[in-house]
Amino acid sequence: SYLPRSHRTYSCVHCRAHLACHEELISKSFQGSHGRAYLFNSVVNVGCGPAEQRLLLTGLHSVADIFCQSCKTTLGWKYEQAFESSQKYKEGKFIIETSHMVKENGWD
Repeated sequence: SYLPRSHRTYSCVHCRAHLACHEELISKSFQGSHGRAYLFNSVVNVGCGPAEQRLLLTGLHSVADIFCQSCKTTLGWKYEQAFESSQKYKEGKFIIETSHMVKENGWD
């Protein structure tokens, strides 16, 4: 899938496949497995692995790793279920680590 050229987008740093529009960004203050990460409402061109329970910084969650459909690089994860009520807003959302994405289209 290609996102509209008129939108600021985030793409895979490895193969340049589109991943998300800037409008889908929820927060830049997340921590991934290997560094800083962004939380997105929706993404494109990603595959999803099986869900598993992980104890993250904010408690126990059911998450599924996501990967670039084009180059198969693991990018982050999708929150399937949050077990604490204060974390429910993350369900169905996506984490992409900043080291795996690049900004494209009109960021000047």
